[in-house]
Order: sequence, then C-alpha cells, then structure tokens
Amino acid sequence: MCDTCGCNITSINEPGTVTVLKNLLTENNHQATHNRDHFDRHKTLCINLMSSPGSGKTALLEATIEALHPELSIAVIEGDLETENDAERIRAKGVDAIQIATGTACHLDAKMIHHALHQIKLANIDVLFIENVGNLVCPASFDLGQHRNVTLLSVTEGDDKPSKYPVMFRASDLVLLTKTDLLPVLDDFEPKNAEKNLQALAKDIPMLQISARKQLRMETWFNWLQQEIKQNETQLHVA
Repeated sequence: MCDTCGCNITSINEPGTVTVLKNLLTENNHQATHNRDHFDRHKTLCINLMSSPGSGKTALLEATIEALHPELSIAVIEGDLETENDAERIRAKGVDAIQIATGTACHLDAKMIHHALHQIKLANIDVLFIENVGNLVCPASFDLGQHRNVTLLSVTEGDDKPSKYPVMFRASDLVLLTKTDLLPVLDDFEPKNAEKNLQALAKDIPMLQISARKQLRMETWFNWLQQEIKQNETQLHVA
C-alpha cells in the first residue's frame, strides 16, 4: 500500500476521494504522453514489464540481453522499493540500467520515468524495458508512456491469477508464462486453465510459455519482440 496512488484508501466513499484520484491520474497521463512523444522522437520501443514479485522479470531481461544484444540496442529502467540489486544484474550484462527506488510507492509512475530518462541517451536505443515494481494491482493503472505492456505469470503462482487480477491482465499486450521448466513438479498448475482464464477477459491476449533459466521456447519471445520493434518503426515512419 502507498500514499501515491490511493490504494491505501479503504473506502471510495471518503470525501474528495474520487476527485483526488482523477486529478492524480490526469496529471500522470499528461506526463505519460510527454514520455511517449520522447520515445517516438528517438524511434525507441518502450515495453513495460509487470508481474508479481519473483516471477522472473530480471531473469527474462538477462536472457534477452544475452541473446539479442548488441544486435539490438537495449536499455533498462528498474523499479523496486529499495536496493540496486536488479540494476546491477543488468549492468553486468553490458547494458545501461537506471534504478528507481520508490520507497513506499508500490508502482512506478510517469514522473519517475521522466526523471530517469534524463540519465539515458535514447539515441540509437532500439528498445527500452521498464521493469515495474512487483505488484499485480497498482502498476496497471499508471500509464508510463510505454508502447506495450507485457505481464509475466509464473507457474508457481496459480493458474487463476488472470481471473483474480483482471485489470492487470486485461491491460496486457502479451502474457509470458514463466518458469515452465517447473511444470513437471507443479501438478496443480494447468497452462490451459491459465489461458482460458486469460481469454475470458474478453480480449484476445496471446500467451507464450517460456523458461528464461532453462532457455525453453525463448525464441517465441524474441520473435515477438523483434516484430514489435519493426511494427513500431513502421508506424512512426508512416506518421
């Protein structure tokens, strides 16, 4: 819970609550539009990675960098309550990473991203990844200026997560089912149920099954990423 997004408010009927939340999101969306314009000017695809803690976002980035860098120029913004642990892991792969310590805030917002961009040279960066704070609630409500949302669902979490957290998964352009190498020992997780719950959200959202640690079916993720980069470049060229 934090004081920056209203998630600590126990009743939506408290005086002024709706107005405060609307003003908060309006200001955030204005800054997000500015961020997106900045990405577009530099022809940089921005991808927001969201998930619960421990689903494998940083491991996914490490594997992606190892496979595609320097063919693709990659930069990363890391969001955590404290420490630079994840940013240090990314830097060890030879990629620029900016750490945002949110303190008590349970998500990143557009203003935080704006400040981080002052530390990144976007010229010639093909894709910027934003690794959001581990949380399946608040990050979905805050536009950061990204072009795509990718949500990770680990097989250790339960195949009903899309049903329990519909706002997060409905906001996704892609869902990555991670740690699939553990499926043989997790007989209570059924990928077909996860996909069924995802599609029940009334939106055609693709789901790819991967394992970053064991390098299982990672090419499906790499192909999706490269296609999105090309599509983004094409759209900007037409515009």
